[in-house]
Amino acid sequence: MGLGVALAGCGYIGEVRAMKAFKDGNKAYGASDWRAAAEKYEEAVAQDPNNAAIYFYLANSYDNMYRPARKGEPANDELMAKAVANYKLASEKLTEETVPKRSLALEFLVAAYGPDKLADPTLAEPVVQRMIELAPNEPANYFQLAKIYEDSGEYELAEATYLKGRDAKPNEPTVYLTVAGYYNRQGDFEKLIENIRKNIELEPSNPEAHYRLATYSWDKASRDFRLSDKEKMQIILDGITAVDKALELKPDYVEAMTYKGLLLRTQALVEKDPKKQQELIRQGTALGDKANEMRKARSAS
Repeated sequence: MGLGVALAGCGYIGEVRAMKAFKDGNKAYGASDWRAAAEKYEEAVAQDPNNAAIYFYLANSYDNMYRPARKGEPANDELMAKAVANYKLASEKLTEETVPKRSLALEFLVAAYGPDKLADPTLAEPVVQRMIELAPNEPANYFQLAKIYEDSGEYELAEATYLKGRDAKPNEPTVYLTVAGYYNRQGDFEKLIENIRKNIELEPSNPEAHYRLATYSWDKASRDFRLSDKEKMQIILDGITAVDKALELKPDYVEAMTYKGLLLRTQALVEKDPKKQQELIRQGTALGDKANEMRKARSAS
C-alpha cells in the first residue's frame, strides 16, 4: 500500500470519527448538557479541524457553562476565554457562502464582550464593524455599534451611527422607534417626535403608533416645567389628536383611553377659563373611570 493511499485512508477515518463525535455533541447540546457537548466537539475538532461549524457549537457550549455570578473564579473565566477563542475561529473559518452563520458567530462574540460577561465594549466595536461589512443593509448591526458609542459617552458618533442604521432600511417602521428611543434618552423631544411621526406615516393603521405619540406628549407636557403654557398646550393638543386616532382605530383601547384622560386633566392645568378647566377635569376623570371599569371587566372574564 502506497503512503498516499495510507494517508488518504487515515484522513477518511478521521472524518468519520469527527462526524460521529459531532453528532454525539449535537445530542448532548440538544439536551443542554453543555459539558458533554464541549467534550464531544473538542474531539470532533481534533479529528477534523477544518469543519467550521463545530467551532461555533463548541464556543456556545463553553458560553452556556459560564456563570456571570462566579466571574473572577479562574475555572469559570477560562470557560469564557474558550468561548471567545472558538467564536473567533468560527467567524474566521466560515466562508462567504455562510454569511448568516458567520454573522451569528460574531453576534455571540459581541455578547461575550457585554456587561454581564467580559464587560469590554472596546473589543466589541471592531467585531460589530465587521458585522456591518458583512451585512451593510442590516439596521440592527448599526444600532448595536451605536449603543456601544452611546454607552461610552461618544454621542456624536452614536447619533450618526443610529441614523445610518435608520437609513439602511428607511421603509421599515421599527427603525424609527429605535432612533426615537435614543433621542428620548438624550432629552431631544423634537427629534424624538420627528421619528415617532415617521413611524406613524409608515403604519398609519396601527393604533399603537398613534398611542405612542400620545404617551410621549403627556410625559413631556406634565414633566418639563421649562415649557411655556403655549408650548405645553400645543404638545397636549397634539397628544389628544394622536390618542383620538388610536381610539378611532381601536375603540376598546384601554391604555389609549387612560392617556386621553391624563392629557385632558393636564390640559386643565394650563387652561385659563375656570369653566373649561372643570369640563376638562370631568371628561378626563370619566375616561379614567371608564378605562378602570374595562380593566376590571377584562380581569373578571
